[in-house]
Amino acid sequence: MVSTKKHYTLSELIHGLDVTLKGDPHCLIQGVCPIQQSRPAHVTFLTNPLYRKYLANTQAAAVILSQAEADNCPVNAIISANPHYTYAQIAAYFEKEVAISTGIHPTAIISESAQLDASVTIAAHCVIGEHVKIAANVVIGPGCVIGDGSEIGEGSRLDANVTIYHQIKIGKRARIASGVVIGGDGFGFANQKGVWHKVPQLGSVEIGDDVDIGANTTIDRGALENTVIEDGVKLDNLIQIGHNVKIGAHTLICGCTGIAGSTVIGKNCIIAGACIINGHITITDNVIITGNTGVEKSITEPGIYSSGVVGVVQNQEFRKNNARFYRLENLMQRVKTLESTIKTLIEGKDT
Repeated sequence: MVSTKKHYTLSELIHGLDVTLKGDPHCLIQGVCPIQQSRPAHVTFLTNPLYRKYLANTQAAAVILSQAEADNCPVNAIISANPHYTYAQIAAYFEKEVAISTGIHPTAIISESAQLDASVTIAAHCVIGEHVKIAANVVIGPGCVIGDGSEIGEGSRLDANVTIYHQIKIGKRARIASGVVIGGDGFGFANQKGVWHKVPQLGSVEIGDDVDIGANTTIDRGALENTVIEDGVKLDNLIQIGHNVKIGAHTLICGCTGIAGSTVIGKNCIIAGACIINGHITITDNVIITGNTGVEKSITEPGIYSSGVVGVVQNQEFRKNNARFYRLENLMQRVKTLESTIKTLIEGKDT
């Protein structure tokens, strides 16, 4: 939802949302802001209890928050069971409209065998290969390359300088940020007498509907079977996905995570930033992996997982071990004291 309108009433902003308004429905709103930097005529939101201290003195005209926080709100309250989601819906009203020139730019190079819907927008200096299929309302930003035989589903959008290799299939309403590379060769080499020889990567990449892919993320094509990204997956920037990886629907993966080849990740998982995930393992559905975790083996039970010096363990065990780690120095001093005491007792006994 992108609009050029500058002001909305609260009743307009919450129309159709499952929320309760405590306050003035005619209050005019001209933007959104963080709660710690609130401004008049703006909407803010409260989800993290660390920011509760800013609520009492907020300058915002309205706050999106839970029922539990509503009694402490000194201004108009938009009460929601999911304040973050409600904020996302309201913030969309104030999204800046980006001007897009419709149609096909004259500098684009398009194969005669490509099949493009009449509503497609293709910006300057794009290259569209043989037998490419691009569905209705797709927008392709400047400098993109779409390889032979690839398909892009209805309503998808590619920002500038995206590279889609050959025979790649992208679903509907995908959003692909600048610098993304989809379908490059997986990292496969066979050693013969000390020399590495490239293994042909014969698979492809299949991307489902409503997938978001962040800037400079790379998704390798499969060696034999396809690399698969299912519906609703959200990928942050700078993620590496190896060949033959399969990521289940509605899984979210944060930046700088690397996933080695042939790993299967389940549905509705959350993988935080800078995680390293081994190849040829399976992670079941509904798993949360905290930041900087090294996953060396399969995870077969849903839950929260973290890793320290001993690899991935249940989050509760990790927190307990981590607390003990910070007490090691005190423990060492106690051991030294005990050793000294025992030595003194033994020497005294010997004399």
